[in-house]
Amino acid sequence: MIENQSTDRSTAAFPPLGTVHRPVTPVDELANQFFDRSMRLDPLAATLNGLVGYGPGYPDYGPQGRTDRAHLRTETLSALETAQPRDDVDRVTIHALRHRLQLESDLYSADLDVAPVNNIASPVQWVREIFDNMPTATPEDWQQVVERLRHVPRALESYTEGLREAASLGKLASMTQIREAGAQAEAYSELKGPLGSLLTHDSVPVSLREPLEDAVTDARQAYSSLVRSFHEDFAATARDTDAVGEDAYRLHLQSFLGAKLEPREVYEWGIEQLRLLDEEQRLVAHQISPGVSIRESMKLLNEDPARRLNSTEELQHWMQDLSDQAVSELSKDHFEFTDAMRNLECMIAPTQDGGIYYTPPSSDFSRPGRMWWSVPEGTSRHATWEETTTVYHEGVPGHHLQFATALANAGELNAWRRMGIWVSGHGEGWALYAERLMAELGYLDDPGDRMGMLDSQRLRTVRVIFDVGFHCGYTVPAELGEMLGGARAGEIWSPQDGWDFLSHNVIMDPAVLRFEWLRYMGWPGQAPSYKLGQELWLDLRKQVKAREGDQFDLKHFHSRALRLGSVGLDTLAHAMTL
Repeated sequence: MIENQSTDRSTAAFPPLGTVHRPVTPVDELANQFFDRSMRLDPLAATLNGLVGYGPGYPDYGPQGRTDRAHLRTETLSALETAQPRDDVDRVTIHALRHRLQLESDLYSADLDVAPVNNIASPVQWVREIFDNMPTATPEDWQQVVERLRHVPRALESYTEGLREAASLGKLASMTQIREAGAQAEAYSELKGPLGSLLTHDSVPVSLREPLEDAVTDARQAYSSLVRSFHEDFAATARDTDAVGEDAYRLHLQSFLGAKLEPREVYEWGIEQLRLLDEEQRLVAHQISPGVSIRESMKLLNEDPARRLNSTEELQHWMQDLSDQAVSELSKDHFEFTDAMRNLECMIAPTQDGGIYYTPPSSDFSRPGRMWWSVPEGTSRHATWEETTTVYHEGVPGHHLQFATALANAGELNAWRRMGIWVSGHGEGWALYAERLMAELGYLDDPGDRMGMLDSQRLRTVRVIFDVGFHCGYTVPAELGEMLGGARAGEIWSPQDGWDFLSHNVIMDPAVLRFEWLRYMGWPGQAPSYKLGQELWLDLRKQVKAREGDQFDLKHFHSRALRLGSVGLDTLAHAMTL
């Protein structure tokens, strides 16, 4: 399924990370101008990047904002037609920027970018989540928090306008997603919710206490209004199904990968991958206890007191210790690190949605990279055998190393390459590749930890099958036999089939699994980008190694690739052949 790529790049050493000082070119200026204008349209992204001067507001989530972004893309694509590269860095920038903007334009033309509603990546979450990453150490910091809170009502009003546009175009999300997002919005509106929790900080200046209370009240009321709109204005026009169809899915998948693959081929590949993983897991299960099944081996691991964490506090401390160890050891021989890159904080998120995610450092590293764990209400026990690989995925050598390397390469990359592009297939593919890599490096030799890594790989594989099959209207594959669980072989995938299939194949807290299941249905094409991205990373490494033979150096390969930033996977292959 994956087309081979080749490279003719030598393994000659390059200067240490952070020491390159390349002159700014006209192509860099074009990319930087696009990045600056993008940040002005999206002050939220500017804050996440630690940039000042873009204001405390939000993007316009309505029709006007969508039009403004389309105009910016059109102007930039036009300028790229006459752009002349001066070096290989420019050539990669042109390839990456053109590829990304054209994909976004295609989504716009198909009306697939209008007012998303889901449980993980929509304005419902974005408007609130920014407060997790805003500093609160000084009175000036708190003034910025108050100012942004004051913009929440208008942000959600523009989102409501976008929802009306989606309804008029027949592109509104399903009632399932509206109901779930509405429940999240309702939780945000509560005094004891994450917005109300801002009032409990000890560092709030006395002079800002009253303005903060007023702003929090208005923001909470805005979320309450959004909940009413979901139920009163949009329930009647919500779609009956989350499935988007093969044509739309093909475009979504291409957008998340930065590479074009056919859904049917991906589907068949996923089925074969699950078979191979099942065989590998069976072998590891017998190492844990001879004669037991995969599920029985996991039960034994869960019952092992040495592998158990009994509170959220224990989880956080364990995450931090494991992360610190990985940074310390991997920075010696395997990867490049600057001093600033070593700071990675492991956090418990203020929400209880069940997600695990990473937020990158600010551009100057004054705010560190952070790994967040959103623990569902009532969940107190965690199994280290399951989550060791997750820490490597979100932290080092996963997302933190990836983001921080690009940020540290400021002397070579323009601002857009460092901060303005994120392609899921590249980023999540790398993070999943990083999990397997830790096994290669000997960090998952313990059978329990290795089973956890394989369980993670299995999750990412079964969701390829469900995500593609459900959205494209394919039939449940009979050839998987017992691995289907309760899914109905030969029938077109339904949400219930997906739930039965996931429940049978993934050992996960039911609340977290439900979050995942809803996520796949409401965010088409994103979930498969992990496993597909990993495969493209592995394939590229294989081709580079075949080309360079005895001169191949794994650390050099990783450094060269990560210094490029999070480009699309087609651009990655292109860049590694320059």
